[in-house]
Amino acid sequence: MPRVSVLLTCFNHAKFLPEAWTSIQRQTYRDFEVIVIDDGSTDGTRDWLSSIEGEVNLVLNEKNLGTYGSLNKGLRLASGEFVAILNDDDLWQPTKLERQVQLFDELPELGLVHTHGTFIDGEGRQVSGAPLGFEYPKTHTGDIALDLVFANRIIASSVLFNRELVERLGGFDDELFGSGDWNMWIRLALQAHVGYVDEFLTKYRIHDANASYRFERVWQDDVAVRTWIRSHKEEFESHSETQDRWVEAMSHNEACLGTALKLLGKASEARQAYWRSIQMDPRRWKSYVRFMATFLPVGQFRKLN
Repeated sequence: MPRVSVLLTCFNHAKFLPEAWTSIQRQTYRDFEVIVIDDGSTDGTRDWLSSIEGEVNLVLNEKNLGTYGSLNKGLRLASGEFVAILNDDDLWQPTKLERQVQLFDELPELGLVHTHGTFIDGEGRQVSGAPLGFEYPKTHTGDIALDLVFANRIIASSVLFNRELVERLGGFDDELFGSGDWNMWIRLALQAHVGYVDEFLTKYRIHDANASYRFERVWQDDVAVRTWIRSHKEEFESHSETQDRWVEAMSHNEACLGTALKLLGKASEARQAYWRSIQMDPRRWKSYVRFMATFLPVGQFRKLN
């Protein structure tokens, strides 16, 4: 039985897929199996996959299940102690799995290990700065549950996680469009510490087809995830060194919920969320400003964010 199961998720990225596959095959850590899940590609991806040589578990979805439905399908087939995800447009450096398994061996209490990395464009060139509105995220090793309330700080293609733990958590929420990974990392971080390898081992590709550009679906996901956080806020309190830090995180969560609701045209609900943010932390001046801004048309409000 392999120690690592690699889930390679594919959907209409035939241009990038061969390079992603090569980056798996070049791993210095060799005790892994590969499960490829194609989610209904129509661009020649399936023809290319049928030509793969060597042992691989190839899953061809009859209908499009979405990212998280596909991951859950792969997870059910995985036999490894640990599971890694690689989206078909992203890349790994050769020592990526090796360094992560090493950290798991050093700290077996970890539930997930992720790595630092870089953004690249469609031609593989490094992209600096914050091309998607954020710099490539990083964390420390330890309890990062509250850090994940502020933002998703873990790139899906950078992770290696404990399979049994994720299965106990019920797998990924396949009702979410693009934030099912963030939701999973939050739930996992409430149960176990997270490890971080501060090396440039993952390459996240930015291109026109990135799901992150579909803004309305992203805002709907934000509402779903942040509503979940609010309903579990007591669980986060024990993950904070100080009461002030917990208050700051929960107030931030309500403010972000308010922003997403307003962008979806739900001004009244947005004001309720901002008001909860203010009640939690009256020092948070941005919540006052955005509360008043909810009375503006959505287009003008968007310019403020």
